[in-house]
Amino acid sequence: MLIKTRQNLRALALAALCACSLGLSGCQAAPPVPSDPPAVQSASGGPADAVRFDRTLDGYDPGKKEYDFYFTYKMVHPWWDAVALGMEDAARQYEELGVVVNYEYLAPTEVSALDQLRRLREAAERGFDVIGVDVADVGTVTPAINALLDQGQKVMTFSSSDASAENGCRRIAYVGNTHNYEDGADLTRALCEKLGGKGKVALLVGTPGAPCHEDRALGARRVIGQYPDMEIVEAEYDRDTVELAYQYTKEFLASHPDLAGIICCNMSNPVGAARAVVEAGRQDQVVIVGMDHDQEALGYLRDGVIYALGVQDCYSIGFDTIQVAVKIADGLLPGDLYPEKTEEITTIIYQEDAASMLRILYGEID
Repeated sequence: MLIKTRQNLRALALAALCACSLGLSGCQAAPPVPSDPPAVQSASGGPADAVRFDRTLDGYDPGKKEYDFYFTYKMVHPWWDAVALGMEDAARQYEELGVVVNYEYLAPTEVSALDQLRRLREAAERGFDVIGVDVADVGTVTPAINALLDQGQKVMTFSSSDASAENGCRRIAYVGNTHNYEDGADLTRALCEKLGGKGKVALLVGTPGAPCHEDRALGARRVIGQYPDMEIVEAEYDRDTVELAYQYTKEFLASHPDLAGIICCNMSNPVGAARAVVEAGRQDQVVIVGMDHDQEALGYLRDGVIYALGVQDCYSIGFDTIQVAVKIADGLLPGDLYPEKTEEITTIIYQEDAASMLRILYGEID
């Protein structure tokens, strides 16, 4: 059993944890949590509302004294390290009730649906109570999930990418972002308003087939389609890497001297886009919007290079994933005790919110 070292959540909150496995136990009896807030919100309530580090367990009495879970996700990346923090705290709270939660939390260094299939097959042979997957590609992974369910495995999805009944997937439940389309649309609307409804923009999507990236890109495209004087002149898949996003943005800027904006659909590509725009000296000419809480991206937001970021509550995604997995392991289906989709929030933040968010997440002081 491997025990992860806890970190100061507010001072180092999203520093890399790249966790492989965890064995903890216990939980804290608490009344059920109140209804979740709206899925997408502005920062009017303050950046402190974007990530809820004060979560407590919902009062459910686990049916067993020990659980074994397996979670696999798209790729080793700081975004999923932040999810791991929430998992760790939920497991620690179960420990306080004398309930041991062991889990493995593993991913490849690059996104690969085929690698995900291999990991799911291997996990199915090892007798885990629940298998959780952050779907790398809906078309490829859905048949594998259904096959595991047919074998009697208990499978859930989590994080930012679901495969739902609409996709033909019979997974038991999902915990995470249920509004990726809206996130993409909201960020793009902010960009369009900043540009006065005119101009050429480029789109950095992420990983082909990843539901969260594709849905955000779809939201972006549909909003741009509502503005007659705006068009998407370039769109590329950066595979959730800063390096490819940087390279593609350099090409966008070279091909389009009048490029007015860049829409970024994952956590990596705002960083790559901002680096390229600053290098070209065009930070006052190109408006960038994108996703999430990367420390470098938040620095660019603070400095006015990035205009807006959609920050997901990764901590709550991890915390609720453990809570839902316990109930699934106990044989409970979605209903009164937990929903089929546990919805987590995204908060759109702007330059005035960046310094506070850096302090909250990284302990960074101007």
